[in-house]
Amino acid sequence: MKKGIHPPLYEVTVTCACGATFKTLSTRKDYKVDICSQCHPFFTGKQKLVDTAGKVEKFQRKYRKFFEQQEQQKKQ
Repeated sequence: MKKGIHPPLYEVTVTCACGATFKTLSTRKDYKVDICSQCHPFFTGKQKLVDTAGKVEKFQRKYRKFFEQQEQQKKQ
C-alpha cells in the first residue's frame, strides 16, 4: 500500500441526543448523532417518537381534515 495517501485516524467520542456517549475511531474529529443503540427502538424494544424540526406537527396539520372526516364517518 502507498504511504501518505490515507487520512489520519482520531479517537473520537460520539455523543447522542439522549446523552449517551461512546468512543470509536474516525477520520472526523467530532460526531453528534440523533439516535444511538441505547435509544433506538430496534435495540430497546420501546417506541420513541423523535421529532426533528416539528415534522410531526406539520404532518398533523396537513392531514387534520382527513382524520376528522374519518372520525365523523365512524360515528355515523
